Order: sequence, then C-alpha cells, then structure tokens
Amino acid sequence: MSVEPYRELVFDKEGDGPAGQAGALASLARQGVGDLIVFAHGWNSSPSGATRLCSDFFAPFPELLAPGVEAGYAGLIWPSMMFSGEPAPDYRALVTVLPEKEQVLDRITDLLVAAAPEETAFARFGALLRELADVPPGEGAAGPAARVPEFLLADPVETCALFTAALDACGRGGTGRAPEGLRVDLGAYWRGARETLRQTTYYLMRQRAGRVGEFGLGPLLGEVARAAPGLRVHLVGHSMGARLVAYALKGLPPGARPVASVTLLQGAFSHYAFAERLPHDPRRSGALWDVRSRVRGPVVACYSRHDTALGVMYPLASRLADESASLAAAVGVPGPSPAGVAAGAAAGVPGAALSGAARLAGVDDPRWGAIGHDGVRAVPGTAERTLARVLREGVPGSGCVSVDAAEVVRSHADICHEELARVVVSAAGAGR
Repeated sequence: MSVEPYRELVFDKEGDGPAGQAGALASLARQGVGDLIVFAHGWNSSPSGATRLCSDFFAPFPELLAPGVEAGYAGLIWPSMMFSGEPAPDYRALVTVLPEKEQVLDRITDLLVAAAPEETAFARFGALLRELADVPPGEGAAGPAARVPEFLLADPVETCALFTAALDACGRGGTGRAPEGLRVDLGAYWRGARETLRQTTYYLMRQRAGRVGEFGLGPLLGEVARAAPGLRVHLVGHSMGARLVAYALKGLPPGARPVASVTLLQGAFSHYAFAERLPHDPRRSGALWDVRSRVRGPVVACYSRHDTALGVMYPLASRLADESASLAAAVGVPGPSPAGVAAGAAAGVPGAALSGAARLAGVDDPRWGAIGHDGVRAVPGTAERTLARVLREGVPGSGCVSVDAAEVVRSHADICHEELARVVVSAAGAGR
C-alpha cells in the first residue's frame, strides 16, 4: 500500500462486514488522525485488484496535504466485477460475485460461444438473463415490473441489435455502422448479446452498490461518529463506487454528520440524483435529493465527455432500465419500448454517425444522463468549474460542485491522476 495509516473495509453483497471495522477506523483518531479519506472502487475482478487501485489512487496524497494535516486512508472492498467479454465473457469473474448463479452463467457462456444465428438461441439467452436477474417467471407488462429493466422483458433479438448498434457508435469493434435491418444476419447480434449480459450485471451491481452503501457503509460511519466524533470523513467513489458512497449518506443514523466532503469520480448514476424536482416531472425528486444536508462540506462530481461508457452505454442502459424512475420517489416516465427504439434505429441509422446511435441510446435525452458524463444537474446553485480553475482556486467549501475533468480523464477508468487527488484534497479542505 502506497500510504499509511491504511485500513481496509470489506462488505458482502448485503452490506454486512466483519466485526470491528468501525473500531479500527475510530482508533485512527486516537492515533492523531483528523481526516479519513475513504475510497470505494467500481467494477473489479478481484479484491486484490481493488486494493492495487486503492494504492495507485492514494499514492499522490501525502505530498498534497497541508503541513499539520494528519490523514488516514481506507479502501472499501465490495463484491463487484469487471469481465473482458472477448471472445467470450470471463464468466468465472461473474461466478466470483454471483456464485449462486454458476449454472446459469455456464449456459449463457455456451450460447455466446456458439453464437448460433437462430431466434431460438436468442430466446434461450433472454430467458437465462431473466433467470440471472431473478425476474419472476411470467413477468411482463401486466406484472409489477417497475424495477425490472425493460430490455430483460423485450424481444431478445431486438435488444441485442440495439446494443450492437451502440457498440458500433462507441467504436468498440464491429463495422462502425448501425444495423440496417433487424433479423438479418442474426449471428452479428451476438456482439450485442455480450453487451446485454454486461448490462444485466450492471443492473445487478447498481442495486448492490446502493445496498452496500445504505446498509453497510452508512451505519458503519454512524458507529465511527459515535466513537470518534472529531474525525472528519471524506468519501470518494469511482463509477459504481460513487453510487455506493452517495447512498451511504442515506444510511447515516439520524443526527450523525461525520462526512465532511464527498467526491464522485465518473459516477455511474443519474445526474438528477440530487435534484429536489426533476425537470421532466416536477412532482418527483431524485432519490438522493435530501442527503446533501448530511455533508458538512461540498459534494463534488468530476465528469468527462470522453467517458463513452457513461456517454453512450449508460444512457442506453438507463433508458431501458428506466433509471430516471429508479432514482426518483415514484414510478418513472414511460418512454419508447426497446423494440420500437431498436426498429427505428435499424431503419433510420444507415451510417456510422454517432448522432444516429446517440438518438437510439437516448444520449440527446437528458432524462438518462450520468453524473460522471456531465455533472450535477437540476440543483440550483451548483458551482460549475473547470479542472484548471479548481487546481488554481480550490473547490468551493459547500454545496454541489461539477468539475469538468476532461483534460485528464480520457476514459471511464482513467482516474489515477495527481490532479484528481488534488480535487479530493481541496474538497476536504486539507490541501497546501
């Protein structure tokens, strides 16, 4: 580990962890630590990989702290995953975090390897994805499907065609051209099928990240606050880890305010999460609209337009999963069906332009935007800053702050930079 003192927090998929973790953090205060920086990773294939990321991310911090600042560090390890998907998904990584689904993943992998150009194969694939996601048999338009992503209920061929087009738009292999017709050369849509599997696991992991944050990290921080009331906690999260630390604010016990700052790096959740009123439906609020008061300092969202994972794939997944609704207090605004979107895209996007696939993905529809792609939205008073200005002037001491980090963040995973460490230190009020 690149820094000391360092502690590791471990949670399972329900947000449970070993006894004594809160005490280990509180003991740092008795050793003279005044500021504790907690970092939650996004998708990783193993706990050791997550620990390496923590070490790389924390490495610049000691040289950035002001004289007299005594900081401690904690890496939060939770069961998430990343898998390559080429030429077939590294499903063993999925089994690591979804061990109860091993047989389902075996059968999914067999289908992806075979890539049979037959509708029956896609039908089996769709049924297995629903089993993976624990969608009740027979779930559909007539059932209580508010929390089930629509792409798991739609025609699997059309869904896989849709994701194939989005992959082409991102430049992630293929011809660079959107499909020109559904049910033509079905074998080509198995690329989109692999992305559909990714998006299914994304759906599962976003639920898990929120659960670990709200029922794991939040209550633990409440224990730390009782044992070490003077310890200032600074939460940092990347991708799904940003969702995790944001939801930890919901899980803080009443009256507990140990969190002094929050920094979200390429956050994989809605840019309307902190909005008291959603622009497209003022009757509703983002699910995190009332947690900002639980942070004594700023809530900073670093974003980058170069993050195509959040700029194209996230809006598509969110549109099909109705992320806008899942982050709001009520059932969401209905949109076009996946089948209708796919058919329209296939008929109307004959070329390689991103704009066409952007339309099919919902990139031009602000309902589906990610906080890590364009920052905090619909929160009055949010400060808009360039990274250069923040490095020159520092982060405002309170409220929501959107920081355009595109000058250093060139992809979704590109977060280990001294400049971003300086943003975290400035938000913490602990910099030179």
